[in-house]
Amino acid sequence: MEIYFLGTNAGIPTVQRNVTSVVLRLLEERRSFWMFDCGEGTQHQILRSPLRLGKLEKLFITHLHGDHLFGLPGLLSSRGYQGGTAPLSVYGPPGLKAYLEISLSVSQSRIPYKLEVVEHEGGLLFEDEHFKVESALLEHRIDSYGYRVTEKDRPGSLNIELLKGYGLKPGPLYGVLKSGRDVTTEQGITIAAADVLSEPKRGRIVTVLGDTRPCGNSIPLAREADLLIHEATFAHELAKMAREYHHSTTVQAAEIAKEANARQLILTHFSSRYSSPEELGPLLDEARAIFPDTQLAEEFRLFPVERSRGN
Repeated sequence: MEIYFLGTNAGIPTVQRNVTSVVLRLLEERRSFWMFDCGEGTQHQILRSPLRLGKLEKLFITHLHGDHLFGLPGLLSSRGYQGGTAPLSVYGPPGLKAYLEISLSVSQSRIPYKLEVVEHEGGLLFEDEHFKVESALLEHRIDSYGYRVTEKDRPGSLNIELLKGYGLKPGPLYGVLKSGRDVTTEQGITIAAADVLSEPKRGRIVTVLGDTRPCGNSIPLAREADLLIHEATFAHELAKMAREYHHSTTVQAAEIAKEANARQLILTHFSSRYSSPEELGPLLDEARAIFPDTQLAEEFRLFPVERSRGN
């Protein structure tokens, strides 16, 4: 599980940075990746990355401002031309379906795969045996949503040496024990799963917050997250401007991470006024003064989602 940024700028692209798009790589877990937002030019960014559109499984739109979805029609069309045949689900606020229907029909774009568009107003959006995705409304000029991706706990590891001592060879009974159920061997020996199975591996949590002022729903979405991605459009000296434009500052993002007891914070969605690493450096310093485990998003850089210690 890794985070990969395709765009980190707010509002408009610059020479240095593209507009918003975040990827959650799940190549080991699902052999796919999920995307959060798809600003204009995202498919060009993908061409410069190791990603392949055919592996895109789910796409989540935080809100319907152009810098977060103008790249979507082109990306959906290109996915078909690039051999993408697997189904794709796109989630977002009401209005997303109409936007896509008009864009794709007027341009006569051909989508040769099953495209599911799910409009939502928060709540549980997806769940299977491995993951669940929840969403809640944030506070922006239009409806904007945050997303919380929870990886479910995985069974612990079997003590192979101990099982050999019982005379049990690899086979179907290993799977039964792995599921937490006791087994009885052909020799009549009962093996308790608890005796041969280590503690479950705690699932990881990734939270992606769309454009927002600090608000009540940010905390439960980010609670105990292993990785929180939060917008930091402005340095804190521009807190008044941030509030007027319904955005957050570096300090506010760090305060959310601290109150939610997140483990790591990555700041993104930077105003184009911060065009160089030297100008971004003070933003990082501001956040780290409150929440030390903070990093700045960088395009085309992988950020591993680490498990908690002991898991």
